[in-house]
Amino acid sequence: MKNSRSSIALLLFFMFLSMSFAYPAKKKQYKPCKQLVLFFHDVVYNGHNAANATSSMVAARDGVNLTNLGDQFHFGSMVIFDDPITLDNNFHSTPVGRAQGMYFYDTKNTYTAWLGFSFVFNSTDHQGSINFIGADPLMNKTRDISVVGGTGDFFMHRGIATLMTDSFEGEVYFRLRVDIKFYECW
Repeated sequence: MKNSRSSIALLLFFMFLSMSFAYPAKKKQYKPCKQLVLFFHDVVYNGHNAANATSSMVAARDGVNLTNLGDQFHFGSMVIFDDPITLDNNFHSTPVGRAQGMYFYDTKNTYTAWLGFSFVFNSTDHQGSINFIGADPLMNKTRDISVVGGTGDFFMHRGIATLMTDSFEGEVYFRLRVDIKFYECW
């Protein structure tokens, strides 16, 4: 008798459980808890612009990487940067912080990069840092990378940063518009 009641209770539990999965609930629409739009300016050292350069290729096919895989799309090349962050797209605007990190070119047949960097703020509006990581398919108009944390005003923040190439001059200068949407704010 006890076994049959337990079996019936167990059967009813599993029926209820299966019915609850049959009708999915509405998906929750996430809204950002905080948003920022910033620009960062990268001036790659080309052998002649040391005074203005904010980044340098530290591993390349002509240097450390002696393979022939990197010809046209810089496959295997790594760049370290310390770029100014501004509130607008003017390179000469007062910086609100620095974008510090690295990217490396990771595809042989098109321009793509993998990014790992932080925005380090030093302004009266924001203190602390925001940390980013992810793939950057450069030929796409917009690209999303992950916001994986932060410090100070951005302690434990998480979200998405949408990158757009706002301007570029050959392989020496580019400016990215970074639209940051935080979905977890502490």
